[in-house]
Amino acid sequence: MKILKDVVAGLPVAERRAVEARTADLIAEEMTLRDLRRALAVTQEQLARSLKVKQANISQLEKRADLLISTLRETVAAMGGTLELVATFPDRPPVKLAGLGELDAEDSAA
Repeated sequence: MKILKDVVAGLPVAERRAVEARTADLIAEEMTLRDLRRALAVTQEQLARSLKVKQANISQLEKRADLLISTLRETVAAMGGTLELVATFPDRPPVKLAGLGELDAEDSAA
């Protein structure tokens, strides 16, 4: 039986690079928060310090299936990124959703 990494290693350089690039694309398409944190080499402790919460809170957060958008936005920001929400429909181009999970000046004054 052949091992996949050996098969890929035996490919011509251009083909191997194409396979590696497509693999990276597929991985980037879907990641859990935990996967994302690990890919960025951020520990739960580091993230907890940034968010001013306990490490146990980060562990629980990563296991949740349902998050507030504001919580997700803050978590992504603490890892150095920005969160963008995109709605996709079969009959039209993707639509970037704005203003979700953000407090604007009017909301914070109320």
